[in-house]
Amino acid sequence: MAKAPKKSVDPNTALVKALADILDDVGLAELEFETDDLAIRLSRVSGATPAAAVAPLAAPAPTTLPAMPAVPATDNAADLSSHPGAVTSPMVGTAYTSPEPGAAAFVEEGTTVKKGQTLLIVEAMKVMNPITAPTDGTVSKILVKNAQPIEFGDVLVVID
Repeated sequence: MAKAPKKSVDPNTALVKALADILDDVGLAELEFETDDLAIRLSRVSGATPAAAVAPLAAPAPTTLPAMPAVPATDNAADLSSHPGAVTSPMVGTAYTSPEPGAAAFVEEGTTVKKGQTLLIVEAMKVMNPITAPTDGTVSKILVKNAQPIEFGDVLVVID
């Protein structure tokens, strides 16, 4: 039998190995190196992850969390969703209680509001959407904090 000719090692192999070592040592997810005649991109992230990499090898050990204090039923957003004055989020986004950072809030608990008055803003896809009062009344509860992520249907404010 004839032996296969020995392949010469590409000089770029050493460079790729050195870059891979940097990726490991620094803990990066991606690294790009480019010169006039060479471009190398190393990435730990791939478009298709093998199923074996996603499946856990063993069930995680149960952890004991400290007991949470009981929350009164009136503070529970789920209980407030049926309240006739509940103002819910019409979209997923980020709630802002003031028009800009450092400015006073649109409303506070106890504020009397008129129908159509802005209660807060929800940012969704870089668009600021005002959430307005559906009716005249007094704000009895504000259930979101400034810059808090919210989901569709979350109770944001309760007006009595």
